[in-house]
Amino acid sequence: MTDPKQVVRSGYDEIADRYDKWASSFESPELAWVSELLSRLDRDADVLDLGCGGGRRPAQTVAAAHRYTGVDLSTVQIERARRRIPSGRFIVADATQLELAPESFDAVMSLFVLGHIPRGEQAPLLERMHGWLRPGGWLLATMGTGGSVDEVEDDWLGAPMFFASFDPDTNRGLVARAGFELVQDRVIAHDEPGHGPVSFMWLLARKP
Repeated sequence: MTDPKQVVRSGYDEIADRYDKWASSFESPELAWVSELLSRLDRDADVLDLGCGGGRRPAQTVAAAHRYTGVDLSTVQIERARRRIPSGRFIVADATQLELAPESFDAVMSLFVLGHIPRGEQAPLLERMHGWLRPGGWLLATMGTGGSVDEVEDDWLGAPMFFASFDPDTNRGLVARAGFELVQDRVIAHDEPGHGPVSFMWLLARKP
């Protein structure tokens, strides 16, 4: 496979069960940042979760308080998410091609997704996120920091997986040029079983 989207889709279809157990086996900053986002939202907000995966605890936390729409490339992951979040709306789609009504969400959440998007498509996707948000809406996202130039790791949890990233300063520029006001950002390292220390840029930004 040479299409990055197909690599990601097939990979997560194959490792859905394995990924779920692996991602639950270590601490990450997810819930703290999700809580920070939720503290800024009015009751019954419309939240879009790009790359919702199997509907793990962060997604469930959002869906318990707000109207939740989850989007993912992987049909297997979406099926899992539907079982865990029966109140949610789910779409199987490539986020870079997704068509949604402008200004229809109060928040967009995109955790560990942009690192699976080719470098050349990350800026346009951030611009699309900005367009889907209502004025004053919020973006919670993670971005890679390693400067990976569109590469496929042959064995990531047992399947090929595509990765791409920029350095933190470039990430900040992409977010700003998409029209967002960056409110918080922090590069945080944590240990991933089998991979060792990894760093992600966590950011909270607002549409003016």
